[in-house]
Amino acid sequence: MGRHRGNNEDGADLWDRSERRPSGRSRRRRRRGRAFTALAAAFAIIIGLGITGWYVLDTSGGCGGQDVPLSVAASPEIAPALTEIAAGFNENNDGVDGRCVEVEVRAAESADITYGITGSGPTAGETESDVWIPDSSLWSNLVREDSGDSAATDTGTSVASSPLVLARPAEADAPEDRPSWDALVPTSAPTSDAEGRQVQLVDPIRSSSGMATLALVAGAIGEEEEGRPQLVAALQTLQRSVAPDQEAAFNTLAENPEASSVLVLSEQAAWEYNQDHSDAPAQVDYPEGGTYMLDYPYIDRTSDPVVSRAADLFREALTRKKAQQVLLQDGFRTGEGEADPKVLTEDAGFQTSPPEQLPTPSTENVQQLTQAWNRLNLDSRMLTIVDVSGSMLEEVPGTGMNRMQTLAAAGTQGLGLFPDDSELGMWRFSVGINGDLDYEEVLPIRELTAEVDGGATQEDALANAFNTMQPVPDGDTGLYDTYLAAYRQMSDTYKADRVNSILMLTDGNNDDPDSISLDKLIATLKEESSPVRPIPIFTIAFGPDIDPEPLNKIAEVTGGAAYTTEDPTQIGSIFLEAFSHRLDPSGQTG
Repeated sequence: MGRHRGNNEDGADLWDRSERRPSGRSRRRRRRGRAFTALAAAFAIIIGLGITGWYVLDTSGGCGGQDVPLSVAASPEIAPALTEIAAGFNENNDGVDGRCVEVEVRAAESADITYGITGSGPTAGETESDVWIPDSSLWSNLVREDSGDSAATDTGTSVASSPLVLARPAEADAPEDRPSWDALVPTSAPTSDAEGRQVQLVDPIRSSSGMATLALVAGAIGEEEEGRPQLVAALQTLQRSVAPDQEAAFNTLAENPEASSVLVLSEQAAWEYNQDHSDAPAQVDYPEGGTYMLDYPYIDRTSDPVVSRAADLFREALTRKKAQQVLLQDGFRTGEGEADPKVLTEDAGFQTSPPEQLPTPSTENVQQLTQAWNRLNLDSRMLTIVDVSGSMLEEVPGTGMNRMQTLAAAGTQGLGLFPDDSELGMWRFSVGINGDLDYEEVLPIRELTAEVDGGATQEDALANAFNTMQPVPDGDTGLYDTYLAAYRQMSDTYKADRVNSILMLTDGNNDDPDSISLDKLIATLKEESSPVRPIPIFTIAFGPDIDPEPLNKIAEVTGGAAYTTEDPTQIGSIFLEAFSHRLDPSGQTG
Protein backbone atom coordinates (compact mmCIF):
# COMPACT_ATOMS: atom_id res chain seq x y z
CA MET A 1 0.00 0.00 0.00
CA GLY A 2 1.65 3.23 -1.14
CA ARG A 3 1.14 6.57 0.61
CA HIS A 4 2.53 10.00 -0.15
CA ARG A 5 3.09 11.81 3.15
CA GLY A 6 5.78 14.31 2.18
CA ASN A 7 7.78 15.48 5.20
CA ASN A 8 5.04 14.68 7.73
CA GLU A 9 7.13 12.37 9.88
CA ASP A 10 4.59 11.86 12.70
CA GLY A 11 1.93 10.59 10.30
CA ALA A 12 -0.51 13.45 11.03
CA ASP A 13 -2.89 14.71 8.38
CA LEU A 14 -1.39 17.17 5.92
CA TRP A 15 -4.70 18.94 5.35
CA ASP A 16 -5.81 21.80 7.49
CA ARG A 17 -9.45 22.89 7.89
CA SER A 18 -8.75 26.55 7.13
CA GLU A 19 -6.88 25.78 3.91
CA ARG A 20 -8.89 22.85 2.56
CA ARG A 21 -10.28 23.09 -0.98
CA PRO A 22 -13.62 21.59 -1.97
CA SER A 23 -13.45 17.90 -2.76
CA GLY A 24 -14.43 18.14 -6.45
CA ARG A 25 -11.97 20.90 -7.29
CA SER A 26 -9.15 19.21 -5.38
CA ARG A 27 -9.78 15.98 -7.22
CA ARG A 28 -9.72 17.62 -10.63
CA ARG A 29 -6.38 19.27 -9.90
CA ARG A 30 -4.99 15.99 -8.67
CA ARG A 31 -6.06 14.22 -11.81
CA ARG A 32 -4.51 16.97 -13.98
CA GLY A 33 -1.29 16.49 -12.02
CA ARG A 34 -1.44 12.78 -12.68
CA ALA A 35 -1.98 13.40 -16.41
CA PHE A 36 1.04 15.72 -16.54
CA THR A 37 3.16 13.18 -14.64
CA ALA A 38 2.08 10.37 -16.97
CA LEU A 39 2.92 12.49 -20.05
CA ALA A 40 6.36 13.37 -18.67
CA ALA A 41 6.99 9.70 -17.92
CA ALA A 42 6.06 8.75 -21.47
CA PHE A 43 8.54 11.28 -22.88
CA ALA A 44 11.20 9.92 -20.52
CA ILE A 45 10.57 6.39 -21.77
CA ILE A 46 10.85 7.47 -25.40
CA ILE A 47 14.03 9.45 -24.78
CA GLY A 48 15.49 6.60 -22.74
CA LEU A 49 14.74 4.06 -25.42
CA GLY A 50 16.22 6.32 -28.11
CA ILE A 51 19.48 6.79 -26.23
CA THR A 52 20.06 3.54 -24.44
CA GLY A 53 17.40 1.15 -25.70
CA TRP A 54 16.01 0.55 -22.20
CA TYR A 55 14.23 2.35 -19.34
CA VAL A 56 13.27 1.37 -15.78
CA LEU A 57 9.98 2.94 -14.45
CA ASP A 58 10.13 3.63 -10.70
CA THR A 59 6.69 3.10 -9.10
CA SER A 60 7.72 3.31 -5.48
CA GLY A 61 5.70 5.74 -3.25
CA GLY A 62 2.37 7.52 -3.78
CA CYS A 63 -0.62 6.04 -5.58
CA GLY A 64 -1.97 6.10 -9.08
CA GLY A 65 -3.89 4.11 -11.61
CA GLN A 66 -7.61 3.53 -11.26
CA ASP A 67 -9.16 4.89 -8.04
CA VAL A 68 -10.75 2.69 -5.39
CA PRO A 69 -14.12 4.38 -4.81
CA LEU A 70 -15.48 4.19 -1.26
CA SER A 71 -19.11 5.18 -0.75
CA VAL A 72 -20.05 6.22 2.78
CA ALA A 73 -23.68 6.61 3.89
CA ALA A 74 -23.86 8.65 7.08
CA SER A 75 -26.58 9.99 9.36
CA PRO A 76 -27.54 13.44 7.99
CA GLU A 77 -26.33 15.50 10.96
CA ILE A 78 -22.80 14.05 10.81
CA ALA A 79 -22.52 13.90 7.01
CA PRO A 80 -21.28 17.53 6.55
CA ALA A 81 -18.35 17.01 8.93
CA LEU A 82 -17.50 13.68 7.32
CA THR A 83 -17.62 15.26 3.87
CA GLU A 84 -15.09 17.83 5.00
CA ILE A 85 -12.84 15.15 6.48
CA ALA A 86 -13.16 13.07 3.31
CA ALA A 87 -12.02 16.04 1.21
CA GLY A 88 -8.78 16.20 3.16
CA PHE A 89 -8.40 12.45 3.06
CA ASN A 90 -8.80 12.40 -0.74
CA GLU A 91 -6.32 15.24 -1.13
CA ASN A 92 -3.75 13.26 0.85
CA ASN A 93 -3.68 10.60 -1.89
CA ASP A 94 -3.98 7.70 0.55
CA GLY A 95 -4.31 4.39 -1.26
CA VAL A 96 -4.34 0.61 -1.23
CA ASP A 97 -2.32 -1.58 -3.61
CA GLY A 98 -0.93 1.55 -5.22
CA ARG A 99 -4.45 2.82 -6.05
CA CYS A 100 -5.81 6.03 -4.54
CA VAL A 101 -8.91 5.77 -2.36
CA GLU A 102 -11.63 8.23 -3.32
CA VAL A 103 -14.20 8.69 -0.51
CA GLU A 104 -17.66 10.01 -1.26
CA VAL A 105 -19.99 10.78 1.66
CA ARG A 106 -23.74 11.15 1.33
CA ALA A 107 -26.41 11.82 3.92
CA ALA A 108 -28.80 8.92 4.54
CA GLU A 109 -31.34 8.43 7.30
CA SER A 110 -30.35 5.52 9.52
CA ALA A 111 -33.89 4.14 9.38
CA ASP A 112 -33.82 4.12 5.57
CA ILE A 113 -30.63 2.06 5.48
CA THR A 114 -31.93 -0.32 8.15
CA TYR A 115 -35.27 -0.91 6.50
CA GLY A 116 -33.63 -1.09 3.08
CA ILE A 117 -31.49 -4.00 4.27
CA THR A 118 -34.08 -5.80 6.39
CA GLY A 119 -37.24 -4.94 4.47
CA SER A 120 -38.99 -4.46 7.82
CA GLY A 121 -40.20 -0.90 7.28
CA PRO A 122 -40.68 2.00 4.88
CA THR A 123 -37.60 3.39 3.18
CA ALA A 124 -36.67 6.14 0.73
CA GLY A 125 -33.62 6.92 -1.39
CA GLU A 126 -30.48 4.92 -2.10
CA THR A 127 -29.65 2.41 0.63
CA GLU A 128 -26.48 0.79 -0.77
CA SER A 129 -23.00 1.83 0.43
CA ASP A 130 -19.61 0.39 1.27
CA VAL A 131 -19.52 2.03 4.70
CA TRP A 132 -22.44 2.95 6.91
CA ILE A 133 -22.28 5.36 9.84
CA PRO A 134 -25.72 5.41 11.52
CA ASP A 135 -26.30 7.62 14.52
CA SER A 136 -26.70 4.64 16.83
CA SER A 137 -25.85 0.98 17.24
CA LEU A 138 -29.59 0.46 17.71
CA TRP A 139 -29.89 0.36 13.91
CA SER A 140 -26.87 -1.80 13.10
CA ASN A 141 -27.92 -4.26 15.83
CA LEU A 142 -31.33 -4.58 14.18
CA VAL A 143 -29.65 -5.25 10.82
CA ARG A 144 -27.39 -7.96 12.23
CA GLU A 145 -30.29 -9.55 14.10
CA ASP A 146 -32.31 -9.74 10.89
CA SER A 147 -29.65 -10.30 8.23
CA GLY A 148 -26.55 -11.61 10.00
CA ASP A 149 -23.07 -10.20 10.55
CA SER A 150 -22.20 -10.33 6.86
CA ALA A 151 -24.68 -7.54 6.09
CA ALA A 152 -23.10 -5.10 8.54
CA THR A 153 -19.74 -5.68 10.20
CA ASP A 154 -19.19 -3.49 13.22
CA THR A 155 -15.54 -2.41 13.24
CA GLY A 156 -15.68 -1.45 16.92
CA THR A 157 -14.95 2.21 16.13
CA SER A 158 -17.25 4.92 17.40
CA VAL A 159 -16.69 7.89 15.10
CA ALA A 160 -18.39 10.33 17.49
CA SER A 161 -20.96 10.37 20.29
CA SER A 162 -23.82 12.50 21.56
CA PRO A 163 -25.94 11.87 24.67
CA LEU A 164 -29.71 12.30 24.78
CA VAL A 165 -30.76 15.47 26.57
CA LEU A 166 -33.96 17.34 27.36
CA ALA A 167 -34.26 20.67 25.58
CA ARG A 168 -36.72 23.31 26.74
CA PRO A 169 -37.38 26.87 25.60
CA ALA A 170 -34.90 29.18 27.33
CA GLU A 171 -37.71 31.59 28.22
CA ALA A 172 -39.76 28.89 29.94
CA ASP A 173 -39.53 28.31 33.68
CA ALA A 174 -36.81 25.89 34.72
CA PRO A 175 -37.98 22.69 36.44
CA GLU A 176 -37.72 22.67 40.22
CA ASP A 177 -36.02 19.29 40.23
CA ARG A 178 -33.59 17.71 37.84
CA PRO A 179 -35.68 15.60 35.45
CA SER A 180 -35.48 11.81 35.38
CA TRP A 181 -36.74 9.22 32.92
CA ASP A 182 -39.18 7.64 35.37
CA ALA A 183 -40.87 11.00 36.03
CA LEU A 184 -40.73 12.27 32.46
CA VAL A 185 -44.25 11.24 31.41
CA PRO A 186 -47.42 10.29 33.33
CA THR A 187 -47.93 6.59 33.96
CA SER A 188 -51.58 6.72 35.01
CA ALA A 189 -54.87 7.50 33.32
CA PRO A 190 -55.12 11.17 32.31
CA THR A 191 -57.39 13.48 34.30
CA SER A 192 -59.03 16.72 33.29
CA ASP A 193 -56.98 18.73 35.79
CA ALA A 194 -53.63 17.09 34.96
CA GLU A 195 -50.72 19.50 34.81
CA GLY A 196 -47.08 19.20 33.86
CA ARG A 197 -44.70 19.61 31.01
CA GLN A 198 -45.58 18.31 27.60
CA VAL A 199 -42.93 15.91 26.36
CA GLN A 200 -42.18 15.74 22.66
CA LEU A 201 -40.02 13.26 20.81
CA VAL A 202 -39.25 12.43 17.19
CA ASP A 203 -41.08 9.43 15.73
CA PRO A 204 -39.33 6.39 17.27
CA ILE A 205 -39.91 4.32 14.13
CA ARG A 206 -37.60 6.74 12.30
CA SER A 207 -35.42 8.18 15.06
CA SER A 208 -32.81 6.80 17.46
CA SER A 209 -33.56 9.51 20.02
CA GLY A 210 -37.25 8.61 19.86
CA MET A 211 -36.70 4.88 20.16
CA ALA A 212 -34.16 5.29 22.94
CA THR A 213 -36.66 7.47 24.81
CA LEU A 214 -39.22 4.67 24.71
CA ALA A 215 -36.61 2.22 25.97
CA LEU A 216 -35.50 4.52 28.79
CA VAL A 217 -39.07 5.25 29.91
CA ALA A 218 -39.99 1.55 29.69
CA GLY A 219 -36.85 0.65 31.65
CA ALA A 220 -37.80 3.10 34.39
CA ILE A 221 -41.29 1.55 34.61
CA GLY A 222 -39.99 -2.02 34.68
CA GLU A 223 -40.61 -5.15 32.62
CA GLU A 224 -43.12 -6.82 34.97
CA GLU A 225 -46.53 -7.56 33.45
CA GLU A 226 -48.29 -5.51 36.10
CA GLY A 227 -46.42 -2.49 34.74
CA ARG A 228 -48.01 -2.76 31.29
CA PRO A 229 -50.86 -0.31 32.05
CA GLN A 230 -48.28 2.27 33.16
CA LEU A 231 -46.33 1.68 29.96
CA VAL A 232 -49.51 2.13 27.94
CA ALA A 233 -50.21 5.45 29.67
CA ALA A 234 -46.66 6.63 29.00
CA LEU A 235 -46.69 5.61 25.33
CA GLN A 236 -50.09 7.15 24.73
CA THR A 237 -48.94 10.39 26.31
CA LEU A 238 -45.89 10.46 24.05
CA GLN A 239 -47.96 9.65 20.96
CA ARG A 240 -49.99 12.83 21.47
CA SER A 241 -46.95 15.01 20.84
CA VAL A 242 -44.73 12.99 18.51
CA ALA A 243 -42.98 14.87 15.70
CA PRO A 244 -42.55 13.14 12.32
CA ASP A 245 -38.94 14.34 12.04
CA GLN A 246 -36.36 16.55 13.72
CA GLU A 247 -37.19 19.61 11.63
CA ALA A 248 -40.83 19.47 12.76
CA ALA A 249 -39.70 19.10 16.37
CA PHE A 250 -37.43 22.14 15.96
CA ASN A 251 -40.34 24.17 14.56
CA THR A 252 -42.54 23.29 17.52
CA LEU A 253 -39.82 24.33 19.95
CA ALA A 254 -39.20 27.62 18.13
CA GLU A 255 -42.88 28.53 17.82
CA ASN A 256 -43.55 28.19 21.55
CA PRO A 257 -40.65 29.94 23.32
CA GLU A 258 -42.51 30.19 26.63
CA ALA A 259 -44.28 26.83 26.54
CA SER A 260 -43.93 24.39 29.39
CA SER A 261 -42.60 21.59 27.21
CA VAL A 262 -39.45 19.55 26.70
CA LEU A 263 -38.06 17.93 23.59
CA VAL A 264 -35.99 14.75 23.80
CA LEU A 265 -33.13 14.91 21.32
CA SER A 266 -29.38 14.45 21.07
CA GLU A 267 -26.98 16.97 22.54
CA GLN A 268 -25.61 17.70 19.06
CA ALA A 269 -29.14 18.34 17.76
CA ALA A 270 -29.73 20.79 20.61
CA TRP A 271 -26.49 22.57 19.68
CA GLU A 272 -27.56 22.64 16.02
CA TYR A 273 -30.95 24.06 17.02
CA ASN A 274 -29.29 26.87 18.98
CA GLN A 275 -27.03 27.66 16.04
CA ASP A 276 -30.10 28.20 13.87
CA HIS A 277 -32.34 29.82 16.51
CA SER A 278 -30.15 32.29 18.36
CA ASP A 279 -33.23 34.50 18.88
CA ALA A 280 -35.11 31.69 20.66
CA PRO A 281 -32.47 29.26 21.99
CA ALA A 282 -33.09 26.10 23.94
CA GLN A 283 -31.80 25.31 27.39
CA VAL A 284 -30.42 21.82 27.94
CA ASP A 285 -30.97 19.52 30.91
CA TYR A 286 -29.29 16.16 31.51
CA PRO A 287 -31.63 13.54 33.03
CA GLU A 288 -30.78 12.41 36.52
CA GLY A 289 -29.55 8.85 36.74
CA GLY A 290 -27.87 8.82 33.35
CA THR A 291 -28.85 8.83 29.71
CA TYR A 292 -28.35 6.96 26.45
CA MET A 293 -25.46 7.88 24.14
CA LEU A 294 -25.71 7.94 20.35
CA ASP A 295 -22.45 6.25 19.35
CA TYR A 296 -22.12 6.63 15.52
CA PRO A 297 -20.57 3.21 14.82
CA TYR A 298 -18.39 2.66 11.75
CA ILE A 299 -19.99 -0.24 9.86
CA ASP A 300 -18.24 -2.06 6.98
CA ARG A 301 -20.81 -3.36 4.48
CA THR A 302 -18.58 -4.43 1.59
CA SER A 303 -17.53 -7.97 0.66
CA ASP A 304 -14.73 -6.76 -1.63
CA PRO A 305 -11.39 -7.18 0.22
CA VAL A 306 -9.78 -4.20 -1.54
CA VAL A 307 -12.71 -1.91 -0.76
CA SER A 308 -12.76 -3.24 2.79
CA ARG A 309 -9.08 -2.24 3.18
CA ALA A 310 -9.95 1.17 1.78
CA ALA A 311 -12.77 1.42 4.34
CA ASP A 312 -10.32 0.58 7.11
CA LEU A 313 -7.96 3.28 5.84
CA PHE A 314 -10.71 5.92 6.06
CA ARG A 315 -11.85 4.58 9.44
CA GLU A 316 -8.34 5.05 10.81
CA ALA A 317 -8.24 8.60 9.42
CA LEU A 318 -11.47 9.47 11.26
CA THR A 319 -9.87 8.62 14.61
CA ARG A 320 -7.03 11.13 14.20
CA LYS A 321 -6.91 14.36 16.11
CA LYS A 322 -7.64 16.77 13.25
CA ALA A 323 -10.58 14.70 12.02
CA GLN A 324 -11.97 14.55 15.54
CA GLN A 325 -11.56 18.31 15.84
CA VAL A 326 -13.85 18.80 12.82
CA LEU A 327 -16.50 16.69 14.56
CA LEU A 328 -16.08 18.54 17.86
CA GLN A 329 -16.62 21.86 16.11
CA ASP A 330 -19.96 20.56 14.81
CA GLY A 331 -21.26 19.87 18.32
CA PHE A 332 -20.32 16.20 18.64
CA ARG A 333 -18.29 14.51 21.33
CA THR A 334 -15.49 12.07 20.62
CA GLY A 335 -16.25 8.38 20.82
CA GLU A 336 -14.92 8.51 24.39
CA GLY A 337 -17.31 11.34 25.34
CA GLU A 338 -14.91 14.29 25.28
CA ALA A 339 -16.42 17.65 24.30
CA ASP A 340 -15.14 21.06 23.27
CA PRO A 341 -16.28 23.53 25.97
CA LYS A 342 -15.99 26.39 23.47
CA VAL A 343 -18.65 24.69 21.34
CA LEU A 344 -20.90 23.05 23.92
CA THR A 345 -21.05 26.08 26.20
CA GLU A 346 -22.24 26.16 29.79
CA ASP A 347 -24.54 29.15 29.22
CA ALA A 348 -26.87 26.90 27.21
CA GLY A 349 -26.76 24.19 29.89
CA PHE A 350 -24.20 21.96 28.18
CA GLN A 351 -21.69 20.19 30.39
CA THR A 352 -18.14 19.37 29.33
CA SER A 353 -17.88 16.11 31.24
CA PRO A 354 -19.85 13.22 29.71
CA PRO A 355 -23.04 12.29 31.59
CA GLU A 356 -23.48 8.88 33.14
CA GLN A 357 -24.06 6.47 30.27
CA LEU A 358 -26.88 3.94 30.37
CA PRO A 359 -26.50 0.66 28.47
CA THR A 360 -27.71 0.35 24.89
CA PRO A 361 -31.22 -1.16 24.81
CA SER A 362 -31.22 -4.75 23.63
CA THR A 363 -32.39 -5.55 20.11
CA GLU A 364 -35.22 -7.66 21.54
CA ASN A 365 -36.34 -4.74 23.71
CA VAL A 366 -36.27 -2.36 20.74
CA GLN A 367 -38.33 -4.75 18.61
CA GLN A 368 -40.92 -5.22 21.37
CA LEU A 369 -41.25 -1.49 21.94
CA THR A 370 -41.55 -0.84 18.20
CA GLN A 371 -44.39 -3.37 18.03
CA ALA A 372 -46.04 -1.86 21.11
CA TRP A 373 -45.78 1.64 19.66
CA ASN A 374 -47.29 0.51 16.35
CA ARG A 375 -50.15 -1.36 18.02
CA LEU A 376 -51.05 1.56 20.26
CA ASN A 377 -50.70 3.93 17.33
CA LEU A 378 -53.32 2.09 15.31
CA ASP A 379 -56.53 4.09 15.05
CA SER A 380 -59.27 2.81 17.33
CA ARG A 381 -62.84 2.05 16.36
CA MET A 382 -64.86 1.19 19.43
CA LEU A 383 -68.50 0.82 20.43
CA THR A 384 -69.11 1.62 24.09
CA ILE A 385 -72.22 0.09 25.69
CA VAL A 386 -73.55 1.57 28.93
CA ASP A 387 -75.79 -0.25 31.40
CA VAL A 388 -78.88 1.84 32.34
CA SER A 389 -80.65 -0.79 34.46
CA GLY A 390 -82.25 0.25 37.74
CA SER A 391 -79.31 -0.91 39.87
CA MET A 392 -77.23 1.93 38.41
CA LEU A 393 -79.15 4.24 40.79
CA GLU A 394 -77.54 2.62 43.83
CA GLU A 395 -75.17 4.85 45.77
CA VAL A 396 -71.45 4.15 45.75
CA PRO A 397 -70.30 4.23 49.40
CA GLY A 398 -68.03 7.12 50.28
CA THR A 399 -68.58 9.05 47.03
CA GLY A 400 -71.91 10.79 47.43
CA MET A 401 -72.74 9.63 43.88
CA ASN A 402 -74.69 6.76 42.40
CA ARG A 403 -73.17 4.16 40.11
CA MET A 404 -74.24 5.97 36.94
CA GLN A 405 -72.61 9.20 38.06
CA THR A 406 -69.31 7.53 38.95
CA LEU A 407 -69.44 5.62 35.66
CA ALA A 408 -69.98 8.88 33.78
CA ALA A 409 -66.94 10.45 35.45
CA ALA A 410 -64.77 7.43 34.64
CA GLY A 411 -66.09 7.22 31.07
CA THR A 412 -65.35 10.88 30.41
CA GLN A 413 -61.86 10.35 31.81
CA GLY A 414 -61.42 7.33 29.56
CA LEU A 415 -62.12 9.45 26.48
CA GLY A 416 -58.80 11.17 27.14
CA LEU A 417 -56.99 7.94 26.29
CA PHE A 418 -58.04 8.08 22.65
CA PRO A 419 -56.30 10.09 19.91
CA ASP A 420 -58.45 12.61 18.03
CA ASP A 421 -58.73 10.41 14.96
CA SER A 422 -60.24 7.52 16.91
CA GLU A 423 -63.80 6.48 16.01
CA LEU A 424 -66.17 5.93 18.94
CA GLY A 425 -69.90 5.40 19.33
CA MET A 426 -72.31 4.61 22.17
CA TRP A 427 -75.25 2.35 22.95
CA ARG A 428 -77.30 2.06 26.13
CA PHE A 429 -79.00 -1.12 27.29
CA SER A 430 -81.40 -2.59 29.83
CA VAL A 431 -84.39 -4.80 28.92
CA GLY A 432 -86.99 -3.82 26.33
CA ILE A 433 -85.93 -0.18 26.16
CA ASN A 434 -86.22 0.01 22.37
CA GLY A 435 -89.44 -1.82 21.55
CA ASP A 436 -88.61 -5.49 22.00
CA LEU A 437 -84.87 -4.80 21.92
CA ASP A 438 -82.68 -4.55 25.03
CA TYR A 439 -80.33 -2.00 23.42
CA GLU A 440 -80.52 1.38 21.72
CA GLU A 441 -78.05 3.54 19.81
CA VAL A 442 -77.19 6.81 21.54
CA LEU A 443 -74.48 7.99 19.12
CA PRO A 444 -73.29 6.33 15.89
CA ILE A 445 -69.60 5.52 15.56
CA ARG A 446 -67.78 8.60 14.27
CA GLU A 447 -64.34 10.18 14.51
CA LEU A 448 -63.91 12.11 17.75
CA THR A 449 -63.29 15.35 15.88
CA ALA A 450 -66.35 14.93 13.63
CA GLU A 451 -68.85 17.75 13.93
CA VAL A 452 -72.30 16.74 15.22
CA ASP A 453 -75.50 18.68 15.87
CA GLY A 454 -75.02 22.18 17.25
CA GLY A 455 -71.38 22.48 16.16
CA ALA A 456 -70.05 20.24 18.95
CA THR A 457 -67.62 17.40 18.22
CA GLN A 458 -68.28 13.70 18.64
CA GLU A 459 -66.04 13.74 21.71
CA ASP A 460 -68.16 16.52 23.25
CA ALA A 461 -71.32 14.58 22.42
CA LEU A 462 -69.96 11.41 24.04
CA ALA A 463 -68.99 13.28 27.20
CA ASN A 464 -72.42 14.89 27.32
CA ALA A 465 -74.10 11.49 26.80
CA PHE A 466 -72.17 10.03 29.72
CA ASN A 467 -73.13 12.94 31.97
CA THR A 468 -76.83 13.10 31.04
CA MET A 469 -77.65 9.41 30.76
CA GLN A 470 -80.31 8.31 33.24
CA PRO A 471 -80.97 4.78 34.53
CA VAL A 472 -84.34 3.12 33.95
CA PRO A 473 -85.67 2.85 37.55
CA ASP A 474 -87.08 -0.68 37.29
CA GLY A 475 -84.99 -1.81 34.34
CA ASP A 476 -83.35 -5.22 34.26
CA THR A 477 -80.05 -6.19 32.61
CA GLY A 478 -80.34 -7.62 29.09
CA LEU A 479 -76.68 -8.48 28.79
CA TYR A 480 -76.39 -11.42 26.39
CA ASP A 481 -78.66 -10.16 23.58
CA THR A 482 -76.81 -6.85 23.70
CA TYR A 483 -73.42 -8.54 23.42
CA LEU A 484 -74.49 -10.45 20.30
CA ALA A 485 -76.16 -7.46 18.62
CA ALA A 486 -73.11 -5.28 19.25
CA TYR A 487 -70.76 -7.94 17.89
CA ARG A 488 -72.77 -8.31 14.71
CA GLN A 489 -72.99 -4.55 14.25
CA MET A 490 -69.21 -4.20 14.54
CA SER A 491 -68.68 -7.16 12.23
CA ASP A 492 -70.99 -5.73 9.55
CA THR A 493 -69.20 -2.36 9.66
CA TYR A 494 -65.67 -3.71 10.22
CA LYS A 495 -62.76 -1.48 9.13
CA ALA A 496 -59.54 -3.37 8.43
CA ASP A 497 -57.31 -0.32 8.93
CA ARG A 498 -58.49 0.16 12.53
CA VAL A 499 -58.60 -1.74 15.81
CA ASN A 500 -62.27 -2.70 16.11
CA SER A 501 -63.49 -3.48 19.63
CA ILE A 502 -66.45 -3.39 22.02
CA LEU A 503 -66.44 -1.99 25.55
CA MET A 504 -69.27 -3.08 27.87
CA LEU A 505 -69.81 -1.11 31.08
CA THR A 506 -72.22 -2.87 33.45
CA ASP A 507 -73.02 -3.43 37.10
CA GLY A 508 -75.05 -6.64 36.85
CA ASN A 509 -75.54 -10.11 35.51
CA ASN A 510 -77.89 -11.07 32.69
CA ASP A 511 -81.44 -11.22 34.06
CA ASP A 512 -83.50 -11.21 30.86
CA PRO A 513 -85.30 -14.59 30.82
CA ASP A 514 -86.13 -14.24 27.14
CA SER A 515 -82.55 -13.61 25.98
CA ILE A 516 -80.11 -15.95 24.28
CA SER A 517 -78.45 -18.40 26.68
CA LEU A 518 -74.78 -18.07 27.60
CA ASP A 519 -73.87 -21.36 25.90
CA LYS A 520 -75.65 -20.32 22.70
CA LEU A 521 -73.99 -16.89 22.83
CA ILE A 522 -70.53 -18.40 23.19
CA ALA A 523 -71.15 -20.89 20.37
CA THR A 524 -72.47 -18.14 18.09
CA LEU A 525 -69.55 -15.78 18.81
CA LYS A 526 -67.11 -18.61 18.14
CA GLU A 527 -68.81 -19.45 14.85
CA GLU A 528 -69.04 -15.84 13.63
CA SER A 529 -65.59 -14.65 14.75
CA SER A 530 -62.58 -14.53 12.44
CA PRO A 531 -58.88 -14.38 13.36
CA VAL A 532 -58.26 -11.99 10.46
CA ARG A 533 -61.13 -9.70 11.54
CA PRO A 534 -60.80 -9.69 15.34
CA ILE A 535 -63.41 -7.83 17.43
CA PRO A 536 -62.36 -8.24 21.07
CA ILE A 537 -64.98 -7.59 23.73
CA PHE A 538 -63.84 -5.85 26.90
CA THR A 539 -66.17 -5.81 29.88
CA ILE A 540 -65.77 -3.64 32.94
CA ALA A 541 -68.24 -4.80 35.58
CA PHE A 542 -68.63 -3.26 39.02
CA GLY A 543 -70.77 -4.16 42.01
CA PRO A 544 -70.69 -6.73 44.83
CA ASP A 545 -72.83 -9.38 43.10
CA ILE A 546 -71.07 -9.74 39.77
CA ASP A 547 -70.50 -13.28 38.48
CA PRO A 548 -67.23 -13.00 36.52
CA GLU A 549 -67.34 -16.44 34.89
CA PRO A 550 -69.72 -15.59 32.00
CA LEU A 551 -67.85 -12.35 31.30
CA ASN A 552 -64.52 -14.20 31.19
CA LYS A 553 -65.91 -16.77 28.74
CA ILE A 554 -67.13 -14.01 26.40
CA ALA A 555 -63.76 -12.27 26.63
CA GLU A 556 -61.86 -15.48 25.93
CA VAL A 557 -63.80 -16.42 22.81
CA THR A 558 -63.38 -12.92 21.30
CA GLY A 559 -59.78 -12.26 22.39
CA GLY A 560 -60.76 -9.53 24.85
CA ALA A 561 -60.70 -9.27 28.63
CA ALA A 562 -63.08 -8.90 31.56
CA TYR A 563 -62.54 -6.84 34.70
CA THR A 564 -64.61 -6.75 37.86
CA THR A 565 -64.42 -4.28 40.71
CA GLU A 566 -66.60 -3.12 43.57
CA ASP A 567 -65.29 0.42 43.21
CA PRO A 568 -66.37 2.28 40.06
CA THR A 569 -63.76 4.96 40.76
CA GLN A 570 -61.15 2.40 39.66
CA ILE A 571 -62.55 2.28 36.13
CA GLY A 572 -59.97 4.80 34.86
CA SER A 573 -57.14 2.42 35.80
CA ILE A 574 -59.05 -0.49 34.33
CA PHE A 575 -59.33 1.41 31.05
CA LEU A 576 -55.53 1.42 30.93
CA GLU A 577 -55.43 -2.30 31.73
CA ALA A 578 -57.79 -2.96 28.82
CA PHE A 579 -55.64 -0.86 26.50
CA SER A 580 -52.57 -2.83 27.54
CA HIS A 581 -53.99 -5.85 25.72
CA ARG A 582 -52.87 -4.20 22.50
CA LEU A 583 -49.35 -5.12 23.60
CA ASP A 584 -50.25 -8.81 23.32
CA PRO A 585 -47.73 -10.27 20.80
CA SER A 586 -50.50 -12.36 19.22
CA GLY A 587 -52.04 -9.14 17.94
CA GLN A 588 -55.51 -10.61 18.44
CA THR A 589 -56.64 -8.15 21.10
CA GLY A 590 -57.45 -4.61 20.79
